[in-house]
Amino acid sequence: MRMNNNDKEKFKTLGPRAAYLVGRLYEQGKPVFSNADAMEITGLQPKSARNFVASLVKRGVATRLKPGLFVLVPYELGFEREYLGNPYIVARELADRQKYYISHASAMDIHQMVTQPQFKIFVSVARSIRPRMVLGMEYHFVRCRPGHFFGIENHWATKTDSVLVSDPERTIVDCLKLPQHCGGLSEVAKGLWVKKHELDLDRLIQYAVEVDIGAVIRRLGFLLETFQVASSSQLFSLQQRLTKSYALLDPVLPDEGRYLARWRLRLNMEPDELLALVRT
Repeated sequence: MRMNNNDKEKFKTLGPRAAYLVGRLYEQGKPVFSNADAMEITGLQPKSARNFVASLVKRGVATRLKPGLFVLVPYELGFEREYLGNPYIVARELADRQKYYISHASAMDIHQMVTQPQFKIFVSVARSIRPRMVLGMEYHFVRCRPGHFFGIENHWATKTDSVLVSDPERTIVDCLKLPQHCGGLSEVAKGLWVKKHELDLDRLIQYAVEVDIGAVIRRLGFLLETFQVASSSQLFSLQQRLTKSYALLDPVLPDEGRYLARWRLRLNMEPDELLALVRT
């Protein structure tokens, strides 16, 4: 990232070591950085590097995201002491260098499948991480089996930095598995409806089969049939995998409603209700 003249003026007021650190971080495209990054760039010993970065936080040059992790405050914000930066870049760093991808409601947001503002970031990870609140934004980490890291693509969160995110088809499958992480089945239905002409249905069905969770297959088949976007052979490929047990259509809503044998679902939301919701 190139520095503009205003950035250079700011660095002149920081002292040579601070200006060098901030300049190098921008050049490396690392607005989110660690104490280890500061040590590597400045050559300071661990304790001195920690104290040095703490002084930058105190002066509003950087904001502390969690112990040992910081984000540079853009020049135009002056010496603002609470600056989050791009929440998806922060999510990547909070994943702590393990396998991850932005998922569920957050992936729906990236793919423009939702219209409501998001105040919680969902990240699928290989190892458990406790939820974390960072400057008013809640980060929720969802455990993902190692063999289920597929259907992931690169997304440029800023002009210079990217994150991994589930593709639209995988996003729908994840949300059908855990509708509570995207606002309920009605939100999944809206996202599917918005993207219905862009989705690769064969890929979507393949992902559902590969995840191999009965509730996902049931809910997907029901939605594809309700919206009349899948062929009879595609629907049949899902029906072949049904077992005798029933699943609730929307686990966020009360456990009530009629049973639909064709998809082994208990409908606590009727097809007409879903169609009315997505068409408004």
